[in-house]
Amino acid sequence: MNLASDMVNSARTHPDRSALRLGDAAVSYRSLDQSSARMAGLLHDRGVQPGDRVAIMLPNVPEFAIAYFGVLRAGGIVVPMNPLLKSREVAYYLGDSGARLLFAWDAVADEAQRGARQNGADVVVVSRDGLGPLLAPAPAVDTVADRDEDETAVILYTSGTTGQPKGAELTHTNLIRNCRVVATELFRLTADDVIFGGLPLFHAFGQTCTLNATVTSGACLTLLPRFDAGKALEIVDEHAVTVFAGVPTVYGRLVRQPGRDDYDFSRMRVALVGGAAMPVHVLRDFQAAFDCVVLEGYGLSETSPVASFNTLQAGARPGSVGTPIPGVEMRVVDNDRGKVAHGETGEIVIRGHNVMKRYWHRPEETAATIRGGWLHTGDIGRIDQDGYFWIVGRKKDVIIRGGYNVYPREVEDVLYEHPAVADAAVIGLPNADLGEEVGAAVVLKRGAQATAEELREYVKHEVAAYKYPRKVWFVDALPKGPTGKIVKREIVPPNEPDTR
Repeated sequence: MNLASDMVNSARTHPDRSALRLGDAAVSYRSLDQSSARMAGLLHDRGVQPGDRVAIMLPNVPEFAIAYFGVLRAGGIVVPMNPLLKSREVAYYLGDSGARLLFAWDAVADEAQRGARQNGADVVVVSRDGLGPLLAPAPAVDTVADRDEDETAVILYTSGTTGQPKGAELTHTNLIRNCRVVATELFRLTADDVIFGGLPLFHAFGQTCTLNATVTSGACLTLLPRFDAGKALEIVDEHAVTVFAGVPTVYGRLVRQPGRDDYDFSRMRVALVGGAAMPVHVLRDFQAAFDCVVLEGYGLSETSPVASFNTLQAGARPGSVGTPIPGVEMRVVDNDRGKVAHGETGEIVIRGHNVMKRYWHRPEETAATIRGGWLHTGDIGRIDQDGYFWIVGRKKDVIIRGGYNVYPREVEDVLYEHPAVADAAVIGLPNADLGEEVGAAVVLKRGAQATAEELREYVKHEVAAYKYPRKVWFVDALPKGPTGKIVKREIVPPNEPDTR
């Protein structure tokens, strides 16, 4: 079993169909197959063996798919990385995963190389000219490495509320079954579909619901490296997009985009939303403006990621994340892991073919998350009488900014490195566009001086761009409980907006 086999099968069935598009350029399934075969050959020449980790730090460009399937084809394990990561983050991901090879986009090569040097990893810089010059001399590996169904295909890094990010090991069967459910059961994709590829491919949502679901179906994925509402509408129009996918922020921006009605989006039959809670008014505004059904779902990196979804068959239930997908069970439980009654709230737990194998080299965190065969999500929800799930809150201390998870502890750790900072607390602030914005309340050391702009820029240079606090304010002290733990719910931010 190998996830790359789905791509090879589609290449045999639809060799001349476009698998990927970026602007006016198209990559056929035959070309994707051949390029990934040479990528596997390149990896073999560099000594990559089955089970070795290979990192990919690329935006939404065809080269991501070529590298992704090439690594899998060679029997390797893909470690996708956000191109926005800074050198300290790159160093951690490579060091923790043990990846000795990183394919990095030329625009972020400096950060990638600085991080890689700390672990002795090699960096292959991928230029805007593509992988052609690198792959041309490599031998083509036409076969696909045979992997056991429970062997790891991808390590997706996801942070917790404390400590460093941890890698969720997703197996070949995790990802194959999840993308097939998405493609066939939920959205009924065919080779005639064109899927909008604006979701980041390094993220579980983008990988499963766009890249892998597309390739499994022999459809076409039209890529957008950096989201822009106007450009997205151009792509929907010019490439005749039939299936749209995005986080809630994207839908709000499309609804508000000037000149929206100048584009033809009549062929768009369904829109998928996940990554954060979708405000009901945004869902309804989008459906009215685009005459397109919107289906919201739910999942985690640890669940490959899809666990539940509204379906075309049953229709959307605004505000709900739907019902569990086939082969997956979900429950709402109390602190003693007992099921709660319909309508009552508790923690959502998940069991099924989509649940990760484990956290990479973290047995204690794995045991704390998967208990009694159930993955404990840390999300609070309820079930209605019809079996639909509703998310009402989060146990985990996480901020979801425009669909990206921002973990306060990581940002706080950087703030504490500043010589003027005595105490810091990072919290989510309501934001109409992004859902939540990152804010930081800071206590300065006695006699020290710093400005909000200085601290903002300090963190900005150390973490990915979506993580740094746009709003920083100073307080004399942070509210704390009896044990000295900061009580974040009692932090009151100033009223004036600051979203630089």
